[in-house]
Amino acid sequence: MNGRPRKHSLTLRGHRTSVSLEDPFWLAFRQIAAKNRRPINELAAEIDEIRGADCGLASAIRLFVLRELQAQLADHT
Repeated sequence: MNGRPRKHSLTLRGHRTSVSLEDPFWLAFRQIAAKNRRPINELAAEIDEIRGADCGLASAIRLFVLRELQAQLADHT
């Protein structure tokens, strides 16, 4: 796995965009979407809607992944 961000294409509410994420974050994001039986574009659009103006989409996705993984860890303790 490469530690550098790579561009990934998404469609948010009918508009194509790209987001640069490191492979581990992208993989975890896809796994979270699959676990919740949600299309990745739908989940990304939801994150996009609730993120603040001072937070880019890539950062918002990283924070989402981190919170999800922290919640999973808390459930196992």
